[in-house]
Amino acid sequence: MLWETVLLAQREIRRNVLRSSLTILGIVIGVAAVIALVTLGRGATMQVTEQIASLGSNLLQLRPGQDFHGPGGASAGAIPFRSEDVEAIAKEVAGIRAVAPTTNKGTQAIFGNVNWATTVTGSTNDYLTVRDWPLTSGRLFTDSEQRAGSAVCLIGATIKQELFGNQDPLGASLRLEKLSCQVVGVLAAKGQSSFGSDQDDFILIPLRTLQRRIAGNNDVTGIFISASDRATIDKTKEDLARLMRERRHVAAGDPDNFNVRDMREIMTTLTGTTRILTALLGAVAAVSLLVGGIGIMNIMLVSVTERTREIGIRLAIGALGSEVLLQFLVEAVVLSTFGGVVGIILGLGGAAAGAKALQMPFVLSPQIVVIAFFFSASVGVIFGYFPARQAARLDPIEALRHE
Repeated sequence: MLWETVLLAQREIRRNVLRSSLTILGIVIGVAAVIALVTLGRGATMQVTEQIASLGSNLLQLRPGQDFHGPGGASAGAIPFRSEDVEAIAKEVAGIRAVAPTTNKGTQAIFGNVNWATTVTGSTNDYLTVRDWPLTSGRLFTDSEQRAGSAVCLIGATIKQELFGNQDPLGASLRLEKLSCQVVGVLAAKGQSSFGSDQDDFILIPLRTLQRRIAGNNDVTGIFISASDRATIDKTKEDLARLMRERRHVAAGDPDNFNVRDMREIMTTLTGTTRILTALLGAVAAVSLLVGGIGIMNIMLVSVTERTREIGIRLAIGALGSEVLLQFLVEAVVLSTFGGVVGIILGLGGAAAGAKALQMPFVLSPQIVVIAFFFSASVGVIFGYFPARQAARLDPIEALRHE
């Protein structure tokens, strides 16, 4: 009985293909939009997570000043750190894998007749350890080069591409302001960070080289600390804050004149934001399903009016009202379900194309596909019930008189 009703519903839908197609258009758009936006949102969340992870594992960032200014530097006017602070952290804070002092300065990198505006970072080999940053070629700084402040450098992938192109940069000399330094290594590409900056657009030189020959001071504007174990990060943060308060002579009750951030806080904030935006976009797209449901109800009401005489004949020869109700309800469900299937195909295709265009991961969520499908079927049941009930309640005699 039910299968015959489904076949009958399909026949009625095929009788006016154009009208049926326009009827399900709202469902198709709604389902496709929900799936595409939610899938892209999940991809954006994964991309943020991967970008945060690329900054380094179990990474803590210590900056002067009360405000956090991202990976770029400290608050204006904040008292900088000293190399002695770095040594104290390495000796007195337990559970640390590596400590890397950093100082950054914007500059022009020049090679031959090519120049490129970039950032030069002064640090130690531990910078690559805390950032989990391998070399693709060349070597690290030697101990003597770090102690003496030698004019050597490691370059990021963007610097290699912009200044050297297809040439091998190892052994070449590039100029940073008045300093000519030799390229001894090339870093692996990391891509864009979650803050929107190109991580590969920088040059790493020994800290003392930058302090003595470029900056002209002994300031340390940031310290990267890699905890040895993720489970000990909170304890390491507490010990680090306690040590810095002592060394920077912060009185009891006074606020810190430094800040400590770990990647988990940044990751939680950014992924939370992307999830909220994804939910909002999905909710807005779901409104199209409501509009599609209203369209189905409208067309089914028109269909009842057009087929009033047919309904009267069926009731007159013994059909039950429940059978007539089931027929029209199945027609509405078939329409919405077919629209849901088409919407799923278009949504997944659109999400894949969008992910490729935006260069983000394509994260297929079977859960959202199943939810969208059953929601589209529910729309057919909810909005098809009223026209179906109206058809089932027609008086056979009045229906047969209808022209």
